[in-house]
Amino acid sequence: MTTTLPVIPLASRDNAAVSTTDPEAPSHPPAAAARPGPRRTTERSSLFVGSTEKAFQVLEAFDGPHRHMTLAEIARAAELDRSATQRLVYTLEKLGYLQRLPDSLLYGLTSKVLRLSYNYLRAHALIDKASPYLLDISRTLGETTNLQELDGSDIVFVARFPGRHLVNVDFAVGSRLPAVFTASGTAILSRLAPAERLALLQRTPLNPITPYTELDPPKLLARMQTAAERGYAMVMNETVLGDISVAAPITNHRGEAVAAINISVPTTRWSWESAEAKLVPHVQVAATSISQAKFAGYEAK
Repeated sequence: MTTTLPVIPLASRDNAAVSTTDPEAPSHPPAAAARPGPRRTTERSSLFVGSTEKAFQVLEAFDGPHRHMTLAEIARAAELDRSATQRLVYTLEKLGYLQRLPDSLLYGLTSKVLRLSYNYLRAHALIDKASPYLLDISRTLGETTNLQELDGSDIVFVARFPGRHLVNVDFAVGSRLPAVFTASGTAILSRLAPAERLALLQRTPLNPITPYTELDPPKLLARMQTAAERGYAMVMNETVLGDISVAAPITNHRGEAVAAINISVPTTRWSWESAEAKLVPHVQVAATSISQAKFAGYEAK
């Protein structure tokens, strides 16, 4: 759902600079090859391992729309020079996180990447506590329910129980959306101090996802305040056309919002008024019940 700028392939001579006769032997580009500047310039601890950061830049370059890329395209997307990219791709391929497509110069992720997310989900105390409530709502209402966390200026789907109807919005666990455009994000942000809300809003690129995406900062802040007063948030058509989303915040033992529970329904079956009347009690009861637990080892990000 997030808008992604297309990757512009490097010129053909750049592709030649990174190719080798032996696909498993890294080579060096010409000394005069252009090298992008560092992605981040902030001062760091001597404990920081820059090569690890670069490896993740390579993995994160495969962001969905860019499923398969050449070395040159990976270098451009990861904002790395071609020599470093080739060595990192070679290493990640040997470790099993990347694979080269047969009879091509294209690389893609492997299923081994899923181990990291699987281990995260298995160890997540909040998901264990929330899942029965999500499942109960999904079975009772027949509608899709989600658990979402705040990560930077985005909300991330960490658990999802689709409804029984044929028409469901296609979001997978791990999907991200700008928090300020969503009901879950608004619900979480409603528990922050006004200065913190404003700071996060200022860090958010206000690019519309649909024609109805609210982009006016004062209105977005006012929506957060309304959610703070009511204890829930509602958004319609702002990230998906024909979608109404209702959410309530989940808090830890210190009263800090750590996540939100959300019900997403289509406008073909629900109106704003019916969703507010029938869905709000479900998300509020579930969020309150989940919030009462003391999540061992789980803290707000």
